[in-house]
Amino acid sequence: MKEFIIDYPIYVSLVSLAFFIIGFVLNKFFIERKIGKSKRRAQEIIDEARKESQTIIKEGKLEAKEYIHQARIEFEKDTKDRRHELYTLEKRVIQKEENLDRKAELFERKEGEISKKEEKVALKEKEIEDRQKELDLVISEEKNNLHRISGLSKDEAKKELLQMIESDVKMEAAAIINRAEQEAKETAEKKARNIISLAIQRCAVDHISDTVVSSVQLPNDEMKGRIIGREGRNIRALESATGINVIIDDTPEAVMVSGFDNIRKEIAKMALEKLILDGRIHPARIEEVVEKSKKEMNQMIKEYGEQAVFDAGIHPVHPEIVKLLGRLHFRTSYGQNVLEHSKESCYIMGVMAAELGIDEKMARRAGLLHDIGKAVDHEVEGPHGVIGADLAKKYKEIPEIVHAIRAHHEDEEPKTVLAVLLIAADAMSGARPGARSETLSAYIKRLENLESIARSFKGVEQAYAMQAGREIRVIVQPDKVDDNESVQLSRNISKRIESEMEYPGQIKVTVIRETRAIEYAK
Repeated sequence: MKEFIIDYPIYVSLVSLAFFIIGFVLNKFFIERKIGKSKRRAQEIIDEARKESQTIIKEGKLEAKEYIHQARIEFEKDTKDRRHELYTLEKRVIQKEENLDRKAELFERKEGEISKKEEKVALKEKEIEDRQKELDLVISEEKNNLHRISGLSKDEAKKELLQMIESDVKMEAAAIINRAEQEAKETAEKKARNIISLAIQRCAVDHISDTVVSSVQLPNDEMKGRIIGREGRNIRALESATGINVIIDDTPEAVMVSGFDNIRKEIAKMALEKLILDGRIHPARIEEVVEKSKKEMNQMIKEYGEQAVFDAGIHPVHPEIVKLLGRLHFRTSYGQNVLEHSKESCYIMGVMAAELGIDEKMARRAGLLHDIGKAVDHEVEGPHGVIGADLAKKYKEIPEIVHAIRAHHEDEEPKTVLAVLLIAADAMSGARPGARSETLSAYIKRLENLESIARSFKGVEQAYAMQAGREIRVIVQPDKVDDNESVQLSRNISKRIESEMEYPGQIKVTVIRETRAIEYAK
């Protein structure tokens, strides 16, 4: 029994060793198991990573292919555009080269033609020089022959030659004047005609102006005796108070008043009408009625002037000028009422000024005031244009209007557009048909003078006054007056008429040159 008894410490050591071995074996087993799992997991991760990397590689290849494809397309497009531009530039260069070639050929051709022409010109110049030498010799011989034949001295020949040159220069001057007038008429006359016709069309006034009436109607012939009064005291008192002659003749139921002052004539007419209506006619009553009529006349003059200023639209106007305008209502010129003439000129001036773009109000003012000198021309000596200009200056009118009034009958040279327009407006108003009247004898005398002036010129065969003296037609002898001289003749006749005659408006001078060839067939 003693052989199988083991010592306890040894037993413990063996057991511990056994447990250690078993633990070591188990631990190794578990470690190997974990290592196997780890290897399997690592393999799985590697496989997954490999798969993902393959996927990424495939996607990268696809993106790279797409990028390469897009880059290829853009490159091809850019290359195509560049090729097109290069083709266009190349085409332009080719065209320019062709143009340059053509120009070079044309230049060479022109150069050849010029050289040929220069050669021809040189030949022509040589021929001209030869001809000139021949002509100089011929002219020298002819001069010697002329001196020998005519017997003229050098001074006499020179004088005759100067006369011929002077005649030629006059003809050339007449031709130049004719061309200048034609060129001016093509522009200025058309424009002026349009403006004047427009002004006349837009000016609506009566063609027949009122004139001052100088007769007074009576209810019966017995009233004539009462107007005369006992021993003529009533008629003497009336004439003394008014300064007007009262004419009582055989005219039934009418008496006449006569005097150079139309305002006093109108006062006498008004007073006489009041006396006839009242029936009380004696010297004291006559003086009373005449004073009352003078006051009424002054009021009428003021009203006529104010109405004219209002119609023209030219406020403000000095009160004295308003009175002068009112006095023009009782003033006539060739039967035309001067105030109506002034208003008509005012309207025409306004229209023409508006068409030309100048101050319309100033033009109308000048047209209305241009004849105020006629209101006092029987009291003050001098032309009515100068008198009117002095009055306008006195009452503070502007210098342009004063100058236009003074120059409207060319008492001084017109220097402004306003003055020229006023001359035209005054002529249009006075020259239109029916505006003015004149005696038959004066009319006939004016026509005779017009024809006589035209016939006094050399080469005139006949002259006829046409259109009531508004035109003179002059027929010249064609063998004595040529076309250029006809132009000069018309100007000379017009200047002579302007200097020697007085007439309203303007007179047209027409020179007619006619050549007729007549032959008879037998």
